[in-house]
Amino acid sequence: MNWLTIVVVILSIVLIIAAVFAVYQKDLLLAVIGTSAVSVVLSVLFYILQAPDVALTEAAIGVALTTIIFVITIKKTKRFEE
Repeated sequence: MNWLTIVVVILSIVLIIAAVFAVYQKDLLLAVIGTSAVSVVLSVLFYILQAPDVALTEAAIGVALTTIIFVITIKKTKRFEE
């Protein structure tokens, strides 16, 4: 196994952990942080897999825009799930 394969496997494990964290989180703000972490890891994976255009799009939309929209929405509603 070369170093690239090891990095992809480690990032895939981090991706799964962040996704499970986001799904099982009761606090909505922490769930948004988890989905943002998923987007960051996906951006890095796309870049490693030689798709820089997809990586930039995922970083711009997934990390920045979606997270901002979710945080604004949570701010205007209840933060905790009952």
